Amino acid sequence: MRLELPMSFIWPAMLVSLLLVPAFALLYIRMQRRRQRLAASYGGLALGQGVGLRPHIPPGILLVGLTLLLLALARPQMVVSLPRQEGTVILAFDVSGSMAADDMQPNRLEAAKATAQEFVRQQPSSVVIGVVSFSDNGFGVQAPTIDQETTLSTINQLTPERGTSVANGILASLSMIEAIGSEPDPRFYTDLTPVPTPTPTPVPPGTVTPAVIVLLTDGENNESPDPLAAAQAAADRGVRIYTVGIGSATGATLDINGFSVHTQLNEAVLQQISQVTGGAYYSAETENELRTIYESLDPQLVIRPEEMEVTSILRAPAFWPC
Repeated sequence: MRLELPMSFIWPAMLVSLLLVPAFALLYIRMQRRRQRLAASYGGLALGQGVGLRPHIPPGILLVGLTLLLLALARPQMVVSLPRQEGTVILAFDVSGSMAADDMQPNRLEAAKATAQEFVRQQPSSVVIGVVSFSDNGFGVQAPTIDQETTLSTINQLTPERGTSVANGILASLSMIEAIGSEPDPRFYTDLTPVPTPTPTPVPPGTVTPAVIVLLTDGENNESPDPLAAAQAAADRGVRIYTVGIGSATGATLDINGFSVHTQLNEAVLQQISQVTGGAYYSAETENELRTIYESLDPQLVIRPEEMEVTSILRAPAFWPC
């Protein structure tokens, strides 16, 4: 554990009480001078006098203890760098129009949300969860966090939108994984030619074991790029993708802008995606099996700064003189 300055306070108004410290110090000095005058009037014999600084050590210790105690009343907090075992799961939701199909009740998207919410509730606090949504494009809608209530609230707000690009959901998830722990790019103007992003050197599937993608979709893809090419990009980075099939093989018919569109679960594509990356395919009807995804995680030791109340650190030495 490492403490980092500066210090902040939960009850900063209590810092006013620190004015008592110089007041007590002045009172002690005044009492000492009065004692010296009385001692001088009796020839330095009647009251006795200490020699040097030794008589002032106990009052000094009490004054330091009082200072620490008054600081503790303000409930100080500091940024503390704490080590913890951590794994990352990115939940990538298909929010395309086909997810409004009712072959799963009340519809595919609501079934996907219920499955994901149950999965989130099963996770220990050592798992950091992010949320991505995709239709004809992919968007990171929540950065990875250990706050399960925030994650559940984000999932609950997802609604069906337009077309389907499974690849963009995978690529947006990879971008979120790569952004973990990195500093944001500085925002400034430059006329220099941008340096192209280097192509990652392929690594064995599952190398980036602390991070996985859970792809919740019906697998129907009608937008570029190729989802299998995106899956290969994940495999090249060592990231596993676990696909969760939402829908039925028989499918359902949707009325979209006056046109009847039949949509059905494409298990073959989802099985290929999981196979390419070393993950696994699940049906939404077997959500209990999703807990095995956590078992595949190999959490890594990370150092994360967290704001923590340090009142007890000041309170203990404050009572020591007592």
